[in-house]
Amino acid sequence: MLLVLFSDPMNATSALNLATANSIVNRQGISLQWLHKAHLPEVIAIEQMVSPSPWGKLQFVDSTESTLLLIENHRVIGFAVVQLVADQAELHNIAIHPDRQGQGIGSLFLNALIKAMPTVIKMFYLEVRVTNYRAIRLYHQLGFAQIAERKDYYRSGLGREDALVMAKVIAQLE
Repeated sequence: MLLVLFSDPMNATSALNLATANSIVNRQGISLQWLHKAHLPEVIAIEQMVSPSPWGKLQFVDSTESTLLLIENHRVIGFAVVQLVADQAELHNIAIHPDRQGQGIGSLFLNALIKAMPTVIKMFYLEVRVTNYRAIRLYHQLGFAQIAERKDYYRSGLGREDALVMAKVIAQLE
């Protein structure tokens, strides 16, 4: 079994089971792997295409150890930046190439990430733009619930935009 670490390589509780995640996505001819510098241009291109206020190269470089890629035919078709801290996971960024959106790839990717979480993870958090209706619908379908709202969280073409804070119970809280 292959274990991939998000932070401290000596701490097994911070491991994401990449073999489990790949067993889910491989059925679709897709594989997961960690971000490498060679993939940065593809990741940044996807981010530029899908985000109203895209991350820059430095943000991805700083997030290399917590960024997973969806690879199909040696091409990056999506990515997720997930940080594991103590008993919580937080999705900082996720995107699917526009050519592959609406095909269930985002749902497949998130399900794989959730199933690959170490057992120590109890909650999975994320923020989403209040106007990102497709993502909000997907998150609800996957069992996320809105727990808060952050005013003026995101930049937008018209100023600022609120974010919904959503959470999903991954394991029963003790």
